[in-house]
Amino acid sequence: MMRLGINGTGLVQKASVDAIADHAKTAALDGFSSYWLAEHPTGGLDAMMVLTIVGLRVPEIELGTAIIPTFPRHPMVLAGQVHTLLNTIGPRFTLGIGLSHKPMMAQLGIPFDRPIGHLKEYLSVLMPLLNEGRVSYKGEMISCDATTFFKPTQATPVVVAALGPQALNVTGRLADGTTLAWVGPRTVREHIKPRISEAAASAGRMAPRIIATLPVCVTDDEEGVRAMITKTLTMYGQLPSYKAMFEREGVSEPGELALVGSQAKVSDALEELSSAGVTDFAASEFTTNRKEALQTRQLLKQWNQAHGSAQAI
Repeated sequence: MMRLGINGTGLVQKASVDAIADHAKTAALDGFSSYWLAEHPTGGLDAMMVLTIVGLRVPEIELGTAIIPTFPRHPMVLAGQVHTLLNTIGPRFTLGIGLSHKPMMAQLGIPFDRPIGHLKEYLSVLMPLLNEGRVSYKGEMISCDATTFFKPTQATPVVVAALGPQALNVTGRLADGTTLAWVGPRTVREHIKPRISEAAASAGRMAPRIIATLPVCVTDDEEGVRAMITKTLTMYGQLPSYKAMFEREGVSEPGELALVGSQAKVSDALEELSSAGVTDFAASEFTTNRKEALQTRQLLKQWNQAHGSAQAI
C-alpha cells in the first residue's frame, strides 16, 4: 500500500529553517510517514543541514532529500554529510540524489558531461561509503580510496531522480529506488516501474522504492488552480527530462499533472498513483487560500488513515 508523506520544498524559497521545522512537525503530528526537502542548486539553503535540525526537533518521522544534486558534490563529501546527520538524529534518513539539469549546472559553471556515466561512477563510490564505510574505486570521472571514521551499523537508503531508460537501469542496479517529480500514473505504470524493477531484479536487489511528488489541492476552482500551477511552475515543463515525461503521460503543462479538484477527484488520483506502482507519495500542497489549505490537508489525513499508510520505513 502506498505510504503518504509531505514534501516541504515549497518553503525552500523562504530560507527559514524554523518554518520548515514547524511544517515537518505538523506533518509528523498529522500522522504522515515522511517529510522531504529539495536543495535548489543556486538557492543557498543546505537541505541536509536543515533536515538535521528538523530531526533534532521532530522525532520518529522519516526525513529525506528530494533531491541533492550530484555534480556540485564529490560523493565522499556527501557521505560525510550523511554520516554526520545519522550520528545526530539516528537511522531514519533517506538520501535522494539526482543529476539536476544542464541549465542549472550551467549557472554554477559546472559541465553537464556524460551524465549517465557520472551517475554510475557516483553511486559506485557513494553506496560503499554509506553502507560499509570504505571504498576503493577509480573511474574516468570520479575516484575515491577511503575508509571513513564513522562505521555504519545499517544501510542508508539511497533513491535517485531517474527518468530516462539509462538512468533507471543504473538506479535499479545500484540504488534502492527512485524519487520522481512531474511524473504521472501512466508513466509510472508503463515506463518507470517496469524498467527499474527489471534492473533491480537482474542485480539481485530488492524491489525498488518508487517515490512520487506532485502538487495537490482540494478546491472548488479546479480550472483556476491548475492554471496557476502552470503559470507558477512553467519552467519544469520546459526542461528536457521533464518534457519527455509530460509527453509520455499525454499532457503538455504542469497544471495537467497536478492532483486538483474535489475531495473525491483528488482521492481517486491518489488511488491511481498507488495502483500504478508508487510506493510513497510525498504531497506538495499547492493552495491559494486558507480554505483550500485546510481541505487539502484534511483529505490527505483521511486518505492516510483509511489506507493505513502512516507507518514509516
